[in-house]
Amino acid sequence: MQPLKGIALKLVSLSVFIAMASLIKAASETVPPGQAVFFRSLFAIPVIVLVLGWQGNLRTGFRTKRPWAHLFRGVMGTTTMALGFAGLARLPLPEVTAIGYAAPVLMVIFAALFLRETVRLVRLGAVALGLAGVMVVVWPRLSLLSEDPGSAAGIGAILVLTGAVTAALTQVYVRTLVRVEAAPTIVFYFSVTATLLSLLTAPFGWVWPGPQLMVMLVAAGVLGGIGQMCLTMAYQYADVSVVAPFEYSSILLAIASGYFFFSEVPTLQTLLGAALVTLAGLLIVWREHQLGLKRGQARAQMPR
Repeated sequence: MQPLKGIALKLVSLSVFIAMASLIKAASETVPPGQAVFFRSLFAIPVIVLVLGWQGNLRTGFRTKRPWAHLFRGVMGTTTMALGFAGLARLPLPEVTAIGYAAPVLMVIFAALFLRETVRLVRLGAVALGLAGVMVVVWPRLSLLSEDPGSAAGIGAILVLTGAVTAALTQVYVRTLVRVEAAPTIVFYFSVTATLLSLLTAPFGWVWPGPQLMVMLVAAGVLGGIGQMCLTMAYQYADVSVVAPFEYSSILLAIASGYFFFSEVPTLQTLLGAALVTLAGLLIVWREHQLGLKRGQARAQMPR
């Protein structure tokens, strides 16, 4: 294990993903979400192939034992991506980032439901705290007391929150898939599936991008591929409990990008909600770390 390298790769992936989201948000005024998914997925594939070649895994990287499982994962992941991109067109970047933090919190619930994982008091409390934080961010957009509860921002909040649900379901499913498939293989087939599925949205309003817009969309795809591979490699160099807490530094990057590129100033509710969800996520990571230590001690004490 090389924890510092793992942390560095995690921070690079977060920076790259925020840059990608900023490009998608800038393009969303003209480009529909389905077309954005197409460019994001298609131009990530060359990056993945290059990394597989660099690692010497080209011969084995495309082999799969469960093609239908990859298809299902691809459908779920494509849905998540499309919902997130549609939300970016309607909400400030920091809000989208804060609501997206619901995914790891919801993942605890879904892991208990579908994987029969035991969820004790600490994690239940963290889940409740995280969901409360998400509601702090979302509620002003959805409140029936607001002047326009059906506004674009309200719809955007629903889209991003739904995307967090599908993201959590996808992550739970990937946890079963990684037992039999390599991480780069999963990323590759997801990108291929998302590219093909996004083509189905072409009859519903795709536009022909000009040179500047084309550069933005291609760059978003390349950055998405780089970010995905950096994230995958981060967990090869460091334990999840070491790397995962740095996920929440992305809110700082999102605030900076939103302010400098889109003149977005985060509201007090967004900052408070993001802080609560961050605290909940850190509690879950801490609890997982403690349980990991206990399991390690128990194994060490077993007779050989």
